[in-house]
Amino acid sequence: MIAIQNTRNKVKHTSNWHTSLIIGLVVMSCAMLIISPAEAAAKYMAGSPELSAYISGTNEINPGDTVQLKVVVENKGVNEFKFIQSSIIERDDLPNTAKFLTVSLASGDAPVTIKSDPQMLGDLKGSSIASAIFTLKVDPDAEQGSYNLPLILNYSYLYEAEQYGFDTIQYYYKDVNESFSLPIKIRPELKIQVISSETEHLNAGTEGYITLTVKNVGHENGKNAIIKIVRNDMSPVLPVSGSMYIGDFAVDQVVNSRFKVSVSSDAEEQTYPVDVLVNYDNSEGDQVTSDVETIGLPVGKKIDFNITSAPETISPGQKKVITVTYSNTGGATAYNVQARISAVDPFTSSDDTAFLGTLAPGETGKAAFEISMDKSATIKNYALDSEVRFRDALDNSLISDPMKVQIMVEKDNSLLSNPFVLLIIAAAIILIGYGIYRQRAKQH
Repeated sequence: MIAIQNTRNKVKHTSNWHTSLIIGLVVMSCAMLIISPAEAAAKYMAGSPELSAYISGTNEINPGDTVQLKVVVENKGVNEFKFIQSSIIERDDLPNTAKFLTVSLASGDAPVTIKSDPQMLGDLKGSSIASAIFTLKVDPDAEQGSYNLPLILNYSYLYEAEQYGFDTIQYYYKDVNESFSLPIKIRPELKIQVISSETEHLNAGTEGYITLTVKNVGHENGKNAIIKIVRNDMSPVLPVSGSMYIGDFAVDQVVNSRFKVSVSSDAEEQTYPVDVLVNYDNSEGDQVTSDVETIGLPVGKKIDFNITSAPETISPGQKKVITVTYSNTGGATAYNVQARISAVDPFTSSDDTAFLGTLAPGETGKAAFEISMDKSATIKNYALDSEVRFRDALDNSLISDPMKVQIMVEKDNSLLSNPFVLLIIAAAIILIGYGIYRQRAKQH
């Protein structure tokens, strides 16, 4: 009996131990479910994106400008009700996220042209911003004033998520098309138009004048206005006195201005550009610069000379006056023309400069130079350097390109160059002189 009772006590003790273990495991599992939120998911019962848009930076632009407009889109949407349960499947998207957001900008009634296509900004979460940059061109003749640019936002968001059981969920998205108006302001601007241009003495390598008639065709009255001409890129036309103060420059006012310019010597006979602009104080007191207007200026040929006379001949040991003809082959009149020859060995000259006066295009002038040839000079053809100094219409001193005076050195084949002939002539002179002397002696 005692053995049987001990056996029953052991079985009862073992059964109680198993029951306690099971209860402990259940309690631990429940505790883990309670203290482990990672196993629980959230469900949002209400919420949606709330988008707004604005221009970052200034919204004031000028006629004729091409600008980069930065548009900022902000999502202020919130999720209002949130439930956390272990039986909820975690959602991939939040209801306040704007998905696949696309931004489009239009010109509306504004005098601008939108150069950019619609832009994709992706997903925009709540309390986040995204930006898009659009390029727009303002019409050159745009009138001042305020305008609105239509901004279109296209996106979708999680409208509802329906859960089936513990492992299946179905999403429902809603597409949204929202429109906003972005205000811009086109500022008044002084705009110039060159009505006419005239040139004086404008030739390659010289200085001249240009006279411009300029009109304010904009919508802004300029104060302390200064009209300027500026070199256009690598144009050979260079301003010498390139600015003129005109003071107040009202809308529709016309002013005349005269500027001195120079033209590089390597310019061709053609039309070259020059830029015209106006610096002025606008209605807000800021100093600004008008848009540049480029005009063309006709440039004539440079003043140049050629030698048109035939080569001169000379013999070794001879002194001779040679005549050289110079022709003005350029496009303008040359004043106070002086020709010069450079005599180098075996030549010498005591008179190497000649005054030719005024030569208009196509006219010629003759210069006389006295040169001497060394007796030991080689018989061949020579070329002496020559140049022409002159003044242009604005009294600037200029020098022509170097020219060559052709000299042909030939042996003197005349009788007087023969020593035997000279001996006979000398003897004849002596005999004649002696005969005259004897005849006079007989008379006395």
